[in-house]
Amino acid sequence: MTNRSDDLLPIGLSDRLPAEAAIATDAMRKVLDTMDAHGYDRVRPPLVEFERSMAERMASNGDSVSARRMFRFVDPASLRTLALRSDMTVQIGRIAATSLAASPRPLRLCYAGEVATITADQLDPARQRLQLGAEIIGTDTVAAAAEVVELAIEALKGAGATGVSVDFTLPDLVDTLAQSAMPLSDDQKSAVRRELDTKDAGGLKQAGGEAYLPLLYATGDFADAIERLRNIDAGGALASRIEGLEAIAARVSTQARVTLDPTERHGFEYQSWFGFTIYAEGVRGALGRGGTYSIRGTDEAATGFSLYLDRLIDALDEPPKRDTVFLPLGYDVAAANRLRAIGWRTVAALSEDDRAAALGCTHRLEGGEAVAL
Repeated sequence: MTNRSDDLLPIGLSDRLPAEAAIATDAMRKVLDTMDAHGYDRVRPPLVEFERSMAERMASNGDSVSARRMFRFVDPASLRTLALRSDMTVQIGRIAATSLAASPRPLRLCYAGEVATITADQLDPARQRLQLGAEIIGTDTVAAAAEVVELAIEALKGAGATGVSVDFTLPDLVDTLAQSAMPLSDDQKSAVRRELDTKDAGGLKQAGGEAYLPLLYATGDFADAIERLRNIDAGGALASRIEGLEAIAARVSTQARVTLDPTERHGFEYQSWFGFTIYAEGVRGALGRGGTYSIRGTDEAATGFSLYLDRLIDALDEPPKRDTVFLPLGYDVAAANRLRAIGWRTVAALSEDDRAAALGCTHRLEGGEAVAL
């Protein structure tokens, strides 16, 4: 007798049954179609790589925590340690820096696949997620950033998201201001970042970051927040950042609600001057993040985003049921082939006991044609 406990899945992993799998497949296809329509070529990196290479690329991007969350095991062929990917973005960077190093820039790539981690995020119990994304490699411009944000919005809407909103941030803000406009020691910078992360005005003062207090209030609706950011006396240090944010917002404000939180750093440990988080109505938490960064090894500029669609999939309705034709025993093969060629779905009987309705069919093949049940 089978021990039913052996069939239980590990914590953080789950099956997607036909209805959910259909939603997931439909959403993934629509996102990839959107990316393809904008000239992004899909690449398919392997599920497993050498642990050292992947971990170094993550660590160099300031993502040492994710590197420690990778599943590791020994390769019996090379006897080297392998790792199951926990993020596909670093793999795209490796591909761009090696196999596609000689390809014309800007290079537009997209991807889709499963990623897994040893431990779950505090806000998300899942340890396996569907990650989709796109990258523009070889340029670091406002135009590239605006294109990436627009593409992320369009892709999510194509997948079925509604009420999309985008929150902008400036990941290198403290470093930029600490250089001269609002000087800080290295120790103070770490403390100021920490207090800005927690939005603690009192802690910010104690850390020597009183000059950074106005940043706590430069948040909210983009139009209002950008004015508050502009009014901060930073000796012109923020002028180019503000100009860039306004240009991006002008491109996307008719497609999604835009907000600003210039000190937000969660999930932006390796981004440079620009980052964004994307949300949708009726879906708990963020659906994706993106921004500007540099690829390890080449320091080549890139801008991109990653979407994690599982929460959206859980919130979407099942796609309309497709018309399906029941093929009785001894059916006309040529007629069935013709129907499939024009988009019909067919289910063939395997015995006299098979019934069209019980198998979820909407039609039956009779006289070479699909007849409604």
